[in-house]
Amino acid sequence: MSKSGEFTFRRAQADDIKDVLSMIQELADFEKMSNGPQLTEEDLKRDAGLTGGQEYCEVYVLIDNATNKAIGYSICYKAYSTWQGRYFFVEDIYVRPEHRKRGAGKRIFLEVSARAVELRCPRLEFNVLEWNTARKFYESLGAVDLTDKEGWHYYRVEEQQLAKLAADLSAQKS
Repeated sequence: MSKSGEFTFRRAQADDIKDVLSMIQELADFEKMSNGPQLTEEDLKRDAGLTGGQEYCEVYVLIDNATNKAIGYSICYKAYSTWQGRYFFVEDIYVRPEHRKRGAGKRIFLEVSARAVELRCPRLEFNVLEWNTARKFYESLGAVDLTDKEGWHYYRVEEQQLAKLAADLSAQKS
C-alpha cells in the first residue's frame, strides 16, 4: 500500500471487486465497446488470487483519501519476451472522469511502473486505442508508440476460433 497526498494506491481486496467491475464497464463504455466486459465478480476474484488459487493478474485500486472510495484501478500481469525476458503488462488503467486532472492517472502509472521495477522487469507494455487522447499523456511520461517506431501489430484469436484450432490439433493427432 502506498498512501501519499490525496490518494492511496493498494492491491484490491475482495470487497473492492464490485467497484473495479463497475469501472471496467465505464472504461468499456468510453472505448465504445459496451458489450465487451464479460467478467463476473467471481472470475476477477479468482484470477486476482483473492480466493486462494493461482494469481493470474494483479488488481490495484486508487482510493480518494477524502472519501475513502475507489476512483481508479489498474490490472496488470507478468509476461515474457524472448528478447528481454520478463516484463510487466498493463491491461487497464482507468480513473473515473470526475476525478481526472487531479494527478490520479499519473499516480497509478507511477505506481505500476514502480511495481515493474520491483519485479526487475526491463519494460512496461500496454495498448491504447488510436483515438484515445491518453496517448499524449503516456508519451509525456516516456512511453514509446511501437506501432510508429517498430511497426508492431497486435493480434487476437477469439474463443470460438481458439476452440476450432484446438479441435484441429486433436484431429491431426488421431
